[in-house]
Formats: sequence, structure tokens, C-alpha cells
Amino acid sequence: MAGSIPALPCADPAPTVAAPRTPSAEAWRRFKRHRMAMLSLGLLALMVLAVVFGPWLWKLPINEIDFSATLRGPSAAHPMGTDDLGQDLLARMLYGGRISLAVGLAAMAMAILVGVTIGAVSGISRGAVDVALMWLTDLFLSLPQLPLLLLLIYLFRDPLKNAFGPEVGVFIMIVVVIGGFRWMPVARLVRAQFFSLREKEFVEAARALGASTSRQVLRHILPNALGPVIVAGTIDVAAAIIAESTLSFLGLGFPPDIPTWGRLLFDSKDHMDIAAHWALFPGAAIFLAVLTINFIGDGLRDALDPRKVL
Repeated sequence: MAGSIPALPCADPAPTVAAPRTPSAEAWRRFKRHRMAMLSLGLLALMVLAVVFGPWLWKLPINEIDFSATLRGPSAAHPMGTDDLGQDLLARMLYGGRISLAVGLAAMAMAILVGVTIGAVSGISRGAVDVALMWLTDLFLSLPQLPLLLLLIYLFRDPLKNAFGPEVGVFIMIVVVIGGFRWMPVARLVRAQFFSLREKEFVEAARALGASTSRQVLRHILPNALGPVIVAGTIDVAAAIIAESTLSFLGLGFPPDIPTWGRLLFDSKDHMDIAAHWALFPGAAIFLAVLTINFIGDGLRDALDPRKVL
């Protein structure tokens, strides 16, 4: 039509730009692609929920003796069977799982705290301080762990029991002893990370702007060194659970009336031929806990490795 204005072609809409992922979101995306790690995370979460809330649902007392039901196999009344005193193994497994997992987490936290502190001080220092701390680390690495663990337990078990009670005292002793022999690999790892990171451009820039040494460590170097430490922490949890189970199996852990998974294995060793279920369930629980934690550590290693493309 005369005088009409020709229609202008529509401009293409501006392309949408995806919002950049945060480092935590990117790590979670990588972690989700590790199928065994996700499956292990679900299994470990179920185990934690079971030992935390299970005693509220399964209310049989852990020390209720029933000589008419000794060494019974799994049944409706006792899903995991009974021991030589007729005590319900499911109730004892749920109660003991709290202690075994708590020992693993507490010992891991102690090992990470001590290892990160010593490794950071050594990694940021030069000269005599670094040499002294690495000498101390090498000294602890050279000590025979099991004989020294036995000696420390014999020396401090009774004083701690008298001071804090049998359960809390032994818990503190085992956590301190196990955590005290697990910090050395973490310290070496953190020291190596600090040596690599303290010469990076962003640390040099912070140093040029007048940042103090503590600010360089806490704000710039340590956050970038925590990836391998988190992976090492998962390994320490599994190692601490095995160490507690070993001490309990040797009869040097918690008292007989506190049924940790390792203690249940120790109590079952004389009845393996007639009551295999007594050893099967705590052994399977230790196996699953350690296996799932190791797979989670494997997934975290892949998720936190910036060189791995997923």
C-alpha cells in the first residue's frame, strides 16, 4: 500500500549466557558423575541415619540378658540374632555404630587440625622452623604405631576412666591416640601444597599489596590447598574406624558392656563355628563403612581435581 512503512526484519534475540558456576557447584556436578561415590554417599547416609535414629525405633535394651535365647540366628524377634547371653545384636549394632562412626569422625578432625596447622606453619616458614617441624613429622612416622598405641592405652586408660567415666574416658583416649598417629601424612600434604601455592601470582599480588603472612595463609593459600586435605580426611575416617575396631578386637578399646563393632567381633571369636551371624553383621558393617568412605574419597578426588575434565 502506498505510503506504508516497510516492516523491518526482527532482530535476533541476544544469546543467553549461562551463569558461571560457583566452585562448589562445579565440584558437586563433578561428584555426581561418579556413580560409585553417589551410591556410597547414599549407603553411608542410611548407615548414619540407622545408628542415630535406630535405637529410638528398636527399643530393646542393649544389655538385656535372656539365657533362653542364647546364640539364636536371625529371626523376627531378633533380626540379627543374639549373642551368648541372649542379648539382641541389632540393638547392640545400632548402639555401637554411633561410637565407631563418632570415633572415626573425631579422630579425623583431630588429625586434620593438627596436620593442617603443622603443615601450614612449615610450608609458609623457611629455615629452622620448617626443618624442625619436618623432623618432628619424620619422628612420628618412624615410631611403631601398634606397640606405642598399646603402651599409651595401658598408661592412660584407667586415669581417664576415673576422670571422665568409662565411656567418655575411653572415647577421649582412643580419639587422641588414633588422631595423634594420623596427622603426619596430612602435614606433608599441606606443606607440599603451600610450597606450590606461595609462589603463585595471586599470592605475590597479595604480598605486594601489603597483606600480612597470616592473611596470605588464611585468605589465599589455605583455601586453595584444602581440596587434597578433604580427600585425605575421608581416608583418615576409614583408617580410624579400622584402628578402633582393631583395638577393640584386641580387648584394649571400650569396656565389654559398650558394644562397638570391633568389640562385637572380639566377643564373637570363640563362637565362630556355631554362631557365625555374631561376627558376620559387625564385620559387614565395618566393611561397608570403610568401603563407602573410600569411594566417597575417590569421588571427591575427581571432583576437586582441576586437571580432570568431566
